[in-house]
Amino acid sequence: MELTTKDFIKDYKNQFQSMYAYSYEEGSTEQLYNALGLLVKNYISTPWKETRETYIKNSVKQVFYFSMEFLPGRQLKSNAYNLGLLDTVKEGLTELGLSFDELSEAEVDPALGNGGLGRLASCFMDSLASLSMAGNGNGIRYQYGLFRQKFVDGYQVELPENWLRYRNVWETSNDKSTCMVRFGGNVWLERNKQGYLEAKYENTLNVLAVPYDTPMVGYRNDKVNNLRLWSAEIPVEEENNYHTIEETEPIKEITQVLYPDDSNYEGRLLRLKQEYFMVSAGVQSIIRHFRKYNVPRKNIPDKVAIHINDTHPALVVPELMRILIDEERLSWEQAWEITFKTCSYTNHTILREALEKWPIDMMKELLPRIYMIIEEINRRFVENTLPLYGERITWQTAILQNGVVNMAHMAVIGSHSVNGVAQLHTDILMNDVLKDFFELYPERFNNKTNGITQRRWVHLANPGLTQLLDDKIGEDWKKNPSELKVFKGQEKDKQTLKQLAAIKLENKKRLADHIEKVKGIKVNPNAIFDVQIKRLHAYKRQHLNLLHILHRYLEIKQNPSVDYAPRVFIFGAKAAPSYLYAKQIIKVINSLAELVNNDPDVGDKLKVVFFENYGVSLAEKIIPAADVSEQISLASMEASGTSNMKLMANGALTLATLDGANIEIRDFVGGDNIFVFGLTSPEVYELKAAQTYNARDLYENNSNIHRALNALKDGTIPNLQDEGHAIFESLVHFNDEYFVLKDFDSYVQAQEDIDSLYKDQNEWTRKSLLNIASSAPFSADYTIKKYADDIWKVKSCAVEHEGVQPLDEPVS
Repeated sequence: MELTTKDFIKDYKNQFQSMYAYSYEEGSTEQLYNALGLLVKNYISTPWKETRETYIKNSVKQVFYFSMEFLPGRQLKSNAYNLGLLDTVKEGLTELGLSFDELSEAEVDPALGNGGLGRLASCFMDSLASLSMAGNGNGIRYQYGLFRQKFVDGYQVELPENWLRYRNVWETSNDKSTCMVRFGGNVWLERNKQGYLEAKYENTLNVLAVPYDTPMVGYRNDKVNNLRLWSAEIPVEEENNYHTIEETEPIKEITQVLYPDDSNYEGRLLRLKQEYFMVSAGVQSIIRHFRKYNVPRKNIPDKVAIHINDTHPALVVPELMRILIDEERLSWEQAWEITFKTCSYTNHTILREALEKWPIDMMKELLPRIYMIIEEINRRFVENTLPLYGERITWQTAILQNGVVNMAHMAVIGSHSVNGVAQLHTDILMNDVLKDFFELYPERFNNKTNGITQRRWVHLANPGLTQLLDDKIGEDWKKNPSELKVFKGQEKDKQTLKQLAAIKLENKKRLADHIEKVKGIKVNPNAIFDVQIKRLHAYKRQHLNLLHILHRYLEIKQNPSVDYAPRVFIFGAKAAPSYLYAKQIIKVINSLAELVNNDPDVGDKLKVVFFENYGVSLAEKIIPAADVSEQISLASMEASGTSNMKLMANGALTLATLDGANIEIRDFVGGDNIFVFGLTSPEVYELKAAQTYNARDLYENNSNIHRALNALKDGTIPNLQDEGHAIFESLVHFNDEYFVLKDFDSYVQAQEDIDSLYKDQNEWTRKSLLNIASSAPFSADYTIKKYADDIWKVKSCAVEHEGVQPLDEPVS
């Protein structure tokens, strides 16, 4: 988009005055940001409209990506950058005496996700638009999101994250596209005069689904896709029926918080209600959109691809069936063929407890018509499968069993494609978690390793590195990431290595300033910045990191001259409100940090920083400054990981088990440029099968483990109640479910190897450069191209004059 600085200044002054009726010089930071955001949105509006019209005019097949989470992060800088206006906007604001960075900090991080799942969905939205592919997000507009994390005396406390308190300039309420979603009541089938079985409803709770649309701006290509988030509201025609707060509460609570506490029946019921609300509104909206193409309904799979991101939206399958049968009057066979060809499913976990299951009674009561359809899907599946595969496989793969509805089974049976998100993860799905389904449907299974968008995580988060890459290899890498491999040619160039080290140091200084500002901890920017940023879960093993820090602290206390490189351990993580063990780990890390950071014997040799309320904007500060990327989940447990990819792309060296995408990172960067430790996936499976693992033996016979574990409970770490005991008990008495102690020695050795390498700054920087140069395969652009080619069958809508280059496939 072409825009002069002079034109921008004029537009901005007019925008501010039209909103507030006084000059911008009198505006608050929030007002100045609001005016800027709305002005950029105005610039987006024309390509947004034209993109939508082009898709309809050309009868383009569109992807609808259903996800319970989207974590877009702040959008001002990203949108201005993708439009090609960032420099113009910055220059214009400077001339007006304003700071772009200060205004962009006023933007609130949308609290619409918890971690990797939501951030992946947002990276995919960015890539779909940037590749000129017709892709739409479908989710929930949570009023409060997950929660705002505070530490009080080291404990996690959850506060409401009222991110919508101030205006969200990017969203547009689209009242003409509202839908009605029904819950509960009585449902029966009645044959009408035309002979059709018609679904009849009474005493239902009717909820108005109001869509809020947010533009997803492609990178320099005039393409703008749509993220549609639904808000639950009281139907206008029924307002007189709701008189009290208690009566309106069941509607309002549907879109209040992400992941309500599911430790009780009411919380689980609300979560199921949320999932159906998002799915029903989304599918209704899709069918309404499809009608604009004026083609027969059998062509729905030719014009629409619906993607189920994890099991949360698996009700897409029966809901699409409901609409096709009840409203479109298709036969069951016709409806099933359309549904099966339209839907595809990504599995994100091998944790069986994370594969959602809903009590049949709950489903029947809340969604009676949907349950009737699920029952029929299950009946036909069993009828078809039993004669061919026998009872064992049939009953183990049935949707309905043991009083529950298996949502993963629903998603697999109702989809033409099932994929994992890293090669190891996909192999485990096929050989273990979904093994019986792989026997039934081997042709449906495929792998699509996750990816990240370098536009946010390198171009914007790390401008120094971006400029260096531009100077050394040109700018083609920005649209064709495989060009990053050319940077490998600089690995022996002393000037390049010196520049790269200087950029990393500047990023570390900025983060050190931020740490001092928000945490009051002064850290040495020349120390190793060792980073573990991800959801807090036992399988991700933040407590292994904790034990190593404790070991390192005790070594320093015992031998102050020990030859450790100075280290700053940085954490960012939220624990689910009902996940007590994860919250206990947070408390112990915070108490250990208090001990370590204030011990004069330790000084700069060791610091521990645990950031509150980790999210996208904080990650953008941490990741460019990281030296070490902690990816230490128990092998076979992490589906993929994406922080590993973001950190690698910014030159951090990965410390990893061979889990998830870490294996592919090693394959691309080379085993010499990554620190690998611990059990492999086959070894984990063997150890579990043998049932010979004895954590207490390790505790009794390994002096380092013994000392560190005792320090959890003997008062070494002050201000603990029973949190240290709880971790000790889980590892020793309950036999260490995730083999933390088994991997401990290997982990400590890898950490000492890091110390040794860091002392050779030239060699460290060379390996950092090779990580950056090898990061292209983990671009979300490649991931999306594979989804588009193999699963969705959608093509780029780019035209030749846009100068879009075909993506080169990266090779190891």
